[in-house]
Parts: sequence; structure tokens; C-alpha cells
Amino acid sequence: MSVYIQNIACMVPPTSYSQSFIKDKMKGWLKGSARLNRCIDSIYNHSCIQQRHSVIPDADAFFRVSGDGDFSVPTTKARNDMYTQAAKKMSVDLATEALAGCPNAYFNQITHLITVSCTGFFNPGPDYEIIKSLNLNKSIQRYSIGFMGCYAAFPALRLARAICRSDPDATVLIIVLELCTLHAQLTRDLDSIRSGAIFADGGAGVVVSTKKPGPNRKVLELEHFESMLIPDTHDDMAWTIGDSGFEMALSKYVPKIIEANIPAILNPILRRRAIDISRIDHWAVHPGGKAILDRIESSLGLEDCLRESRSVLKRYGNMSSPTVLFVLKQILQKPAARPRESVLSMAFGPGLTVEVAFLTKITTPAAAKEKREPAAPPSPFSPSGDSFSRVQMRPTRGIK
Repeated sequence: MSVYIQNIACMVPPTSYSQSFIKDKMKGWLKGSARLNRCIDSIYNHSCIQQRHSVIPDADAFFRVSGDGDFSVPTTKARNDMYTQAAKKMSVDLATEALAGCPNAYFNQITHLITVSCTGFFNPGPDYEIIKSLNLNKSIQRYSIGFMGCYAAFPALRLARAICRSDPDATVLIIVLELCTLHAQLTRDLDSIRSGAIFADGGAGVVVSTKKPGPNRKVLELEHFESMLIPDTHDDMAWTIGDSGFEMALSKYVPKIIEANIPAILNPILRRRAIDISRIDHWAVHPGGKAILDRIESSLGLEDCLRESRSVLKRYGNMSSPTVLFVLKQILQKPAARPRESVLSMAFGPGLTVEVAFLTKITTPAAAKEKREPAAPPSPFSPSGDSFSRVQMRPTRGIK
């Protein structure tokens, strides 16, 4: 039975900071040696990130910089309180956007709700806020996928596929939301500086069901998933809770580890599915950083195949779990060369965990004769204001 991603909605907070602005702020906050400043310059200048969005409207106020230049950092509770406030509204807005762009799914048809996040906690959670604000069925089955990191969108999609295959009438709404910048750390540790130079805030809403796409539609069919652990790498990427926020350990060796292991992981999967790597039409790789994308291209012999991943990295940074959905949305919106095109998607996270998904992009032809469709049922919810920025993906030729 075929299961489809019917729509992907992407959203970022309205506040954005240029990479050069944050680089200068970091050097000013840390007040390090000339050598440390050179390291910060190198990390930020080679990130290939232009800007990142954040729910923090004032970086100096967040770190409470005093007149003499000293600062104090927020506690984990203070950061989580900010997460709770922002996530409540952003989750509802994402759900509204995801359903608004899906002509064959309505509010009263949602049967399952999956929420994904690793950057904050509160209960009743975002699932409750969505059900309450959108007046959804109170008997909706709810699932929460937490603290898995950058690859967490894949378990959510895999769960949605399993639900729909067991119940063909199900319509699953997935909300993936990360507010990574709330956990920015001011430390001279290079692994911490490296993670602080790439992570950003954003979210995605996804509608999944078995409904066949109507005329002139583009959907992604969920075909197959694989998950692998790279041995002896658990210290190279880790996500723990400290007294002053969540602390990310991101070793400089992660790109090299991925480069050394990804062919051995991917090639047997391709052989089992009788797919040649040269026949993959689209690559949706989580842009964990420029070096990761460079080394994947090199190790797999790809040439200019990660344009969408590089575009998302440049415009938004690494937003953890929703980032790969931003990449898939770009691929979904590209003009189609054929009615069916293959998509291979990958993401990486603590462990080191490698998640792989095979999808098919399906583009249906326009109807032979236009028919007036019955009006969709009115939405029970109208989003208030434009607190968060809706992301409209556009085709890109890559980063020069």
C-alpha cells in the first residue's frame, strides 16, 4: 500500500542574524586570545552559512551583557521557558500551514499527531496546543519523539508510514520543531564553538496519508527506511542537559567519520534494492555542515548533487531535525523531469546514527478538463498575526 507525504510546510522565526554578526559577537563575548579569534574566524568564515533565524530577539539581552562587558548566561529553566512560549504558537502555526497547503486533508480528518523536538520540554505539550487551538478531534492518537537530534524526522516519517499502512483511512500530522539557539553556550571549547556556529531555529509540518494525489499535484511516496549505527563514535556527537542549557558535543572528526563509513553503509542498501547510485534523481542530505556535504559528495562520487542541501544550509543553517524536511520541500517544488523520480535522503545524529530513506517524487498531470471542485470546509482556526515567517522554497543553482 502506497503512503505519501502530501505536503510539507516550513517555518522560521522572524529574527535572523548574519553569520558575520554572530562571529563578531562571539569574539567579543569570549574575549579570547588572538589564536582563539583566528579559530572563530576560520570556523564561521568556512561554514557557508549566510544567516540563521532565532527566537532570541536580542542576543545581548539574552546573555545579559553589563556595561563593563561582563555577561551572565541564562539557566536551563530560563531557556526552556522561552522554548515553551515560542513552541506553543509556532507549533499551531505549522499545523495550520501544513493543512492549508494540502487540498485532500482537513482539520477534522487528522487521526494521528506526531510531535518531534530535542530542544525543549513542556507538558501538556505542543500536541495539546495544536488540538486545543485548531479544535481537532479530542480522540486523536498522539506520539512524541524526543531528544533524538538531527535525524529525528526519519523515525517520525517511518512511524507515520506504519500507521497509514495499518489503517488506510488514517491521516497523520507531523510537527518537527527545534529552537537550537536557545542553548547557545559561551565557552572557549572548540567543539562548543563549532556547534554554536551552525545551529539555528526552525520547524516543519508534514501531512502523511494513503490518499492518491489529484491532478497537477506533487507528492513524495515513502518507500523504504534504513537505520545504522557507526561503531565507537558515541563521543563524537552527543547532546546532554547542563545547568545552563543543553550542551552539544560536536567533534571536528564527524565529517571524516561519515566520509569513511557512508559508502560501506549505503552501497549494500542500494544493492539490496537493486538501485545503482547513478540512477538516483535527487539527493536530500541533511546539511549538518559544509564539510559533511563535501565529504559525502567526495566519498560517493557525486557531482553537484547536493544543491538543495547547500541552499538550505546557506539560508537557514542547521536547524537539527526539521532541516532535512526543508531540503525535501525544495526537491518537491522543483520542476519535474518525469512523472516519477527517485529521491534518496539521509540524516546523521548522535550515536553516530545514520538514517536513510528512499522516496519517489510523483508529479501528476493536470486534469484533461477543468472541473469546479466543491469548496473545502472552512478552517476552524485562523492564525493570528505573522509571528513566524512562512518559508517559500525557490529553485537554486547552488552556492558559488
